[in-house]
Amino acid sequence: MYAFTYHQPDSVEAAAQAISANEDAKLLAGGMTLLPTMKQRLAMPSDLVDLSGIADLQGVRSEGDSLVVGAMTRHASVAGDTTVQSRIPALAKLAGGIGDPQVRNCGTIGGSIANADPAADYPAALLGLGATVKTNKREIAADDFFVALFETALEPGELIVSVQFPVPEAAAYAKFDNPASRYAVVGVMVAKTGGGVRVAVTGAGPTVFRHSEMELALAGNFTAGALDGISTAANGLNSDIHASAEYRAHLVGVMAKRAVTAAGS
Repeated sequence: MYAFTYHQPDSVEAAAQAISANEDAKLLAGGMTLLPTMKQRLAMPSDLVDLSGIADLQGVRSEGDSLVVGAMTRHASVAGDTTVQSRIPALAKLAGGIGDPQVRNCGTIGGSIANADPAADYPAALLGLGATVKTNKREIAADDFFVALFETALEPGELIVSVQFPVPEAAAYAKFDNPASRYAVVGVMVAKTGGGVRVAVTGAGPTVFRHSEMELALAGNFTAGALDGISTAANGLNSDIHASAEYRAHLVGVMAKRAVTAAGS
C-alpha cells in the first residue's frame, strides 16, 4: 500500500472541502472495494477522506411516502431496521443478502452505489424502486445516476448524502448469486407503484438496466404468467467464467418471475 494522508471530517461540508482540495483524494465509505485495491497497489490516492465520523450520513427515517437512508448506513443496519422491514421489506431482504456478515457490517449503501459495480445489489433497488440520490450539491434520479461500468453521474467533489426510496405498493428482489462472493450473477427487482411497474436488472449487463418489455406486460397483469414468452437478448450482456451471456439472459426471466411471485404474496 502506498502512503497517503488520512482525513476524518465531522461534517459533509468539511468532507467536500477535503476532497476538493486534493485532486487525487478518494472518499472512504465502507472500503469494501477501495481498500483491497489499495492493498494490491492498484490505486494510490494522495488522501483518504473517511466519512464514518459524519453522523448526518447515517440512519434511516420516514418522510411521508418515502424512506430516506443515509449514505453511510451499513447494509446490516438497513436489513435489520424495523422501519425498512415494515415499509419496504424487499429493500431489507436485499440488504440482508449482500456478501457475508463482515461485508454487511462494514459496507455502506452510499459506497456501493457510488462504485456502481455491475453485479452489486443496491443499484437494482434504486432503479427498481425509482429512488432519488441526494448529494451535497443536487438530487439525481436513479434513472440518470448509473451511467456505465463503474461510472455514475457524480461529479468531482460531489458526495452522496442520502437515498430517498418511494414506498411501493408491492416489491420483491430475486437473485441468483455467486456462491463465493454473493454478488448477483443476475438479480431482478420488481416494484408496483402508483406510477406503474418498474423492473430493474443487475448482474446481467455492464450496468443496471430497466426491462421495459416486462414492465409493460406487468402493468396490465401483475403476475408471473404475464412474463411468459418475454425473452431477453443476450447481445451486450456479461459473459465470464461464472455464466455466459446466454445463461444470464435466461436467468433474467427466471428471476423476474420469482420476484413477481414474491411481490404478489
